[in-house]
Amino acid sequence: MLNKQVMVEAFQAQVYLSYASWAEVNSFAGIANFLYGHMHEREHMFKILKYINDRGGGKAKIEAIDKAPENPKDIGDCLQKILKHEIDNSKKIDQIVNLAHEEKDWATFSFGQWFVQKQIEEESLVNGIIDKYNLASTEVDGNTSLYEMDRDLTNASQEAETPREEEF
Repeated sequence: MLNKQVMVEAFQAQVYLSYASWAEVNSFAGIANFLYGHMHEREHMFKILKYINDRGGGKAKIEAIDKAPENPKDIGDCLQKILKHEIDNSKKIDQIVNLAHEEKDWATFSFGQWFVQKQIEEESLVNGIIDKYNLASTEVDGNTSLYEMDRDLTNASQEAETPREEEF
């Protein structure tokens, strides 16, 4: 499962790269910047790869990365597709953590918790951007605010704030 997740993370990075390029070509520099910033999925891929190799007995397998899906129709479609990819990735991470728990592989269970938290943050972040998009794309006096949304995303945080245990 961990080897499959290496490639899932690589594919996620491909999707972000592809959609960022699409946004950039369509003059959405802020959205492109945000999406390029989320290609850190490659770092997640590498983290899992190193865990497999360093754990002993395992050997990471690198396979071909699937091509990114077709370009989105518009920004709303892009954001919805990104959210779906994040939710799908969360389900895969949950399967790894569940299997580790069932097999009493506490090292992998503990390792997986970092990814569980990251996915919570990713989904929260994308949901927040979709909320902003919905507000920005609602017509007010015949005008939309996509320009301001794009400008705001140029310097937007790449992380979402979520409650942490130490805050309770």
